[in-house]
Amino acid sequence: MSSGMPENRTLAAAASVLGYATLIGLTDNYVRVVAADTGLWQFHFIRTLMALPLFLLAAALLGLKLRPVNLRAVVARSLVHGSALMVYFGCLAFLTVAQVAAGLFTAPIFVLLLSRYVYGHALGPVRIVAVALGFAGVIMLLTPGSDQPLGWASILPVAAGALYALGNLATREWCMGESAATLTLGFFLALGTFGLAGTLLFTLLPFAVPEGTAGFVLRGWVSPSADFLALTALHALGSVLGVGMVVRAYQLAEASRVSVFEYAVLPIAAGWGWLLWGESITWLGLSGMALIAGAGSMIALRGR
Repeated sequence: MSSGMPENRTLAAAASVLGYATLIGLTDNYVRVVAADTGLWQFHFIRTLMALPLFLLAAALLGLKLRPVNLRAVVARSLVHGSALMVYFGCLAFLTVAQVAAGLFTAPIFVLLLSRYVYGHALGPVRIVAVALGFAGVIMLLTPGSDQPLGWASILPVAAGALYALGNLATREWCMGESAATLTLGFFLALGTFGLAGTLLFTLLPFAVPEGTAGFVLRGWVSPSADFLALTALHALGSVLGVGMVVRAYQLAEASRVSVFEYAVLPIAAGWGWLLWGESITWLGLSGMALIAGAGSMIALRGR
């Protein structure tokens, strides 16, 4: 007898997430190339200009609903999620994709903490253990205060995770009636707005900009090279396709199952880093990634 719930197509969802992880792991590894000559803000402004027509075309072909139900809530959620990704991409100039993605994937841990201390939801023993494991994994992977390129600032990817968690809570608490396409459009527009504002600010103000990737966050407008335009177009295409694959995955199976598969981004990003740049991750770092993925999986499966 049917329960009325859609059937979980778990293998198809897993394949969709795997495609997303492969695309994102590849394209994000090339951000460091862009970071050597241009700025974070210009990158996001140009990328949004390239991604939006692709997204709007896909929305028209698929008949996706884009008009928000609550514009103020969508704008607030988009700004929070956009802030998280600006921190994420800023860190890609200095840390590996696997390290930065692991910081972003602490979001489920922060969702639990914010749910407990902001909304008063109870935490059970399994989730408390998951929080402890996740933070232990962060310390093992990012080793703040050591001889990492950012020193104590290597904890910045975790700040991206905290902001992303706040955005996820906003999705649930403020934007329950909104479509995935509406929220995705808001997200792209927020990144483009941040990019335009930052480009104008750092172009007009006389900051001393270091050479190479060290100047990524402070650099204003730079005449775009052919390589920059090609890599940014690749990233825009990968972003739109990747978002589409994730949205499709969440349509195919329960969110608790799909969110576990998303941790495939960590080893795949590390694999791309090794193939493209010869990067390796220590056993301590790999153990940290495993703890973060394990903690997130415990939280997701406990939430079923």
